[in-house]
Amino acid sequence: MPLRSIITLPDSRLRIVSRPVLTVDGEVRRLVDDLFETMYAAPGIGLAAIQVGVPLRIFTMDLARKDEPKQPAVYINPEVMWASETRATYEEGCLSIPEYYEEVERPAGVKVRFADLNLEIKEIEAEGLLATCLQHEIDHLNGVLFIDYLSKLKRDRVIKKFAKAARRNAGGADSAGTDLESRPRSAGAPGG
Repeated sequence: MPLRSIITLPDSRLRIVSRPVLTVDGEVRRLVDDLFETMYAAPGIGLAAIQVGVPLRIFTMDLARKDEPKQPAVYINPEVMWASETRATYEEGCLSIPEYYEEVERPAGVKVRFADLNLEIKEIEAEGLLATCLQHEIDHLNGVLFIDYLSKLKRDRVIKKFAKAARRNAGGADSAGTDLESRPRSAGAPGG
């Protein structure tokens, strides 16, 4: 299970809308294993397939703290079925936008339908950190980044900063920093 390179802003692949998974074969299972290994090594709490350059509607997540047993979860073809009108704000970050954090307001609760590795359909109702993470990762599958929720000024600044760094590095080493996906495993709620 090799570690995959995490693509970072301004890579245009982050804006691709991912394709549905139609069958779970050995290749998809290897991808899921790689996503977990890459996510844990980053370290992160969520990672979408598109973040390693694979435009499939899959992401992995584990919200367990460092001192707790792992709680790996796989979401295939997830979709938000319902979102609360009540809003919540969390500090978010992203493995694809390393070491950049901003407060983002999203629905406080969501109901998500998804498939597991056996393509069995499941539903989950979530609030708090789980709701935020689910929305963040589903956004990735739709080509949306958390910076899209910021003011145009803030968004333009971060895009410019990462574009400048990419030009400086001219294809240099990948950066796998920390994010909401990459909240340190010992942290509690975002911003903690």
